Amino acid sequence: MDFYITALLIIVLFAILGSGVWIGLSLAGVAWVGMQLFTTRPVGDAMVITIWGSSSSWTLTALPLFIWMGEILFRTKLSEDMFKGLAPWLEKIPGRLLHANIIGCTIFAAVSGSSAATCATIGKMALPELKKRGYPDSISIGTLAGAGTLGLLIPPSIIMIVYGVTANVSIAKLFIAGVFPGLILAGLFMAYTIVWALMHPDRIPPADQHLTFRQKLYESRHLIPVVTLISAVLGSIYTGIATATEAAALGVVGSMIIAAIQGELTWKNFIDSLMGGTRLYCMIALILAGAAFLTLSMGYIGLPRHLAEWITSLHLPPLALICALMVFFIVLGCFLDGISMVVLTMGVLLPTVERAGFDLLWFGIFVVLVVEMAQITPPVGFNLFVLQGMTRKEISWLSRQAFPMFVLMVLMVLLMYFVPGITSWLPQHMAN
Repeated sequence: MDFYITALLIIVLFAILGSGVWIGLSLAGVAWVGMQLFTTRPVGDAMVITIWGSSSSWTLTALPLFIWMGEILFRTKLSEDMFKGLAPWLEKIPGRLLHANIIGCTIFAAVSGSSAATCATIGKMALPELKKRGYPDSISIGTLAGAGTLGLLIPPSIIMIVYGVTANVSIAKLFIAGVFPGLILAGLFMAYTIVWALMHPDRIPPADQHLTFRQKLYESRHLIPVVTLISAVLGSIYTGIATATEAAALGVVGSMIIAAIQGELTWKNFIDSLMGGTRLYCMIALILAGAAFLTLSMGYIGLPRHLAEWITSLHLPPLALICALMVFFIVLGCFLDGISMVVLTMGVLLPTVERAGFDLLWFGIFVVLVVEMAQITPPVGFNLFVLQGMTRKEISWLSRQAFPMFVLMVLMVLLMYFVPGITSWLPQHMAN
């Protein structure tokens, strides 16, 4: 019986999504159908109470603030200055300026929280520069596609906030737990770039400048604004001075100060950033509200408990369970965006994961990592869409260039499984 109910709800969901209805309304519609057909609970008041409760959470306040911060920075010279500060230090590393994609995305991810914003901001600055200097489009775009996803893993992260609210996990601890995995994944991307450069030395143009150490230090002054903002936002969280929401507010103020110093804080930019952040957050809030109602509906129907019991009855070893969930999220990511994936599945999966003995903090980083994979898998790969808009390349071609980065993300999942301290050590150390 549970199988038929699940199949019916899935069919209803894809039917509504296929008709072009917004994702948040689609989730609420499926929840309404489920409660109306399979429970005796009155639907109207349950929907109103749930949607209001999910929308009025104080913890969720950090989300629009971080989005607004990213919108403000998107309209400043921060990315251009960051490239100027990094380039002189990369001339002797195999791959040279290709690493500016990865390092730039890593740094910008720490002040953005959005994969698409990270990919677009660094891409607009780096891709024309790399093309002008003779670097191949394939590796330039491939590394950018993979490194752009670090906007989700390196805190502050929008997906982490959504997961923390959904799973009732400390957002500050999630932020701290994402630092080491994010840096290690960035290191894997750089290692791949070095190997590729060593295998194709003829495709890497020679260094166009040789600066002294003093000159490199002087050029590094361009990194001061971004380093200062990162230190203020993440430092306030790690030291316990501020909550995630307070740190987000600090980030907004800091980004405005940077924009003002650079002469970019015009009234037009202020309004554009505010409206851009508002539009994006309204979309996310609607998805969260619909998903909260769907979670309640499935709870009344009993699907999460029955699914957990069924998966438990399979007696899958932990590694097999994680691999199955990874495949599940990758397939789901071919049709839904990252936020929808998290809010749509957590109500069903969390009881199963807890029963299997996984720490929800570790599982949160795992979820963020597999959602990163979905950003570069067609047909709904947000980073691929961003890159297509900038490069006018076919999605199939972009997917092929991003595939090595996808493989490295799978490797990172396995590394996290066998070495769980990658995610747990820093939160435990900071807590102590």
